[in-house]
Amino acid sequence: MAIQWYPGHMTSARKKAGETMARIDVVIEVVDARLPEASTNPLVRELRLQRQRPCLKILNKADLADPVATKAWLDYYNRQEGVKAVALSCKKNGDASRIPALCQMLAPHRNDNVKQLRMMIMGIPNVGKSTLMNTLVKRKIAKVGDEPAVTKSQQTHELSVRHSLTDTPGLMWPKIEHPSDGMMLAASHAVGRNAIIDEEVAVFLADLLLAHYSAMISARYGFPVEGLDGVAVVEGIAERRNLRMRGGEPDFEKASFVLLQDYRDGTLGRISLETPETRQKMLNAAKLSMAKIPFALPEQGSPEHTQSQPDRGLTAI
Repeated sequence: MAIQWYPGHMTSARKKAGETMARIDVVIEVVDARLPEASTNPLVRELRLQRQRPCLKILNKADLADPVATKAWLDYYNRQEGVKAVALSCKKNGDASRIPALCQMLAPHRNDNVKQLRMMIMGIPNVGKSTLMNTLVKRKIAKVGDEPAVTKSQQTHELSVRHSLTDTPGLMWPKIEHPSDGMMLAASHAVGRNAIIDEEVAVFLADLLLAHYSAMISARYGFPVEGLDGVAVVEGIAERRNLRMRGGEPDFEKASFVLLQDYRDGTLGRISLETPETRQKMLNAAKLSMAKIPFALPEQGSPEHTQSQPDRGLTAI
C-alpha cells in the first residue's frame, strides 16, 4: 500500500505559509519524536531555507519516544546549521515555556523592545502544533482533536509585547517518496484514515516492533513472539482479546486497531520507529534499488526510437 494524502486545503495553506514566512524571524517546526525525519515536511525545509530562516525543531511527544533514540536525533539535528533541536511534550506548561527563549537565541537581533520576535509554528498534521499554541497562549484558541488536519487556517497571537506567534495548518507534501515513511506516518495517525488500510499499517508496525521492541509486545498482550511475523502478532492479539467475527474467526481489523491505538497512546511503552542509523540504512537501500533499475532502449523502428535524439545521450531514470 502506497500512502499518499494531500487534502485540497493544503495547497492554499502552503501558499499562505510561504507568504507569512517573509514576515517572521524564526520557524518552530514541530515533528513527532518517535519518527522525527519521517515527520519532517520537506516543503517546510524548502520554504525556510529559501527565506534563510533559523529553525527551532521541536521533537514533540518525547514522553512517548525511546529516550536513547531521541538523544541520537537531538545530536543529529543540532549539528545542522541554523537549527536548534529540543525534545519535549507540548502538553506540559514547563516544557512549552522554554520555547520563546530558545527562539530568541536563534534571532539575537530581536533581543530588544523595538520590534517583536515573530515566530511561526509549522509541521505535518496531528503532531501537536495547536496544543503548543494553546499552551503558550495559556488559553484554548486553537482547535485540538485526535484527527489530522483539524486546523485549516492561520492564527496569530501576541504572547507578550516582545513575542508574537503564528499557528499554521498541518502541511503534508504531494508525494511521500519512501513507502516506509508513509507507513510510519499512518501508524502515528498523521494521515487521514480514508488514505490507509489499518490492517496493512498494523502488520508493518508489528514487524517493526518485533525487530526492536519484541519484549513490549509480549508484556502487553501476554504471548511469546519468538518466530512470529507481523501477521501472526495481530492474529495473536485477536485471540488474546477474544476479538472474533461472526462465525468465530479472529477479527483481524479490530485487532489491528488495538495495536495501533496502544502504540499511539504509549500503552505499549516508549517506542521510536526510526533512528538516524536506521534512517540512513533505508536511504542507502533506496539508492541501491534505484541504481539497479535497467535502462530500456526503444526498439529500432518504434515511435520512441524515431522520436529520440541520440545526440543528447541517455538520462538516468
